[in-house]
Amino acid sequence: MTQRTLVLLKPDAVRRGLVGEILARYEAKGLTFVALEQRTIGTDVADRHYAEHLEKAFYPPLREFVTSGPLVAVVLEGDEAVEVVRAINGATDGRVAAPGTIRGDLSLSNRENLVHGSDSPESAAREIGIWFPDL
Repeated sequence: MTQRTLVLLKPDAVRRGLVGEILARYEAKGLTFVALEQRTIGTDVADRHYAEHLEKAFYPPLREFVTSGPLVAVVLEGDEAVEVVRAINGATDGRVAAPGTIRGDLSLSNRENLVHGSDSPESAAREIGIWFPDL
């Protein structure tokens, strides 16, 4: 089933010059770019995006990190795009993510883990609405 999903290339991916390499992995898998934009966000967008985490202890440092510099927001489309992107991204903690995944190959952190991918079609729809309301 064709789906759309949101991917964020977080500030560490931009800072480390990994945007092209990461985007190439999605493209090589056959996913289509529907929207792509580099931007720096404020706490309001971060809080809307991570609404379910606002009261969790890990969220304040995550908010600080995600608003610390430019990131790249992307909408990808393809067959089972949500699960495909999550598989390409790898486990959240880059220290234990499988080799061959973005995080497994390129990240050594749980917080600065390069990418965000929607965790369900419902989350993807909500997140795309925040980042690309005109889609």
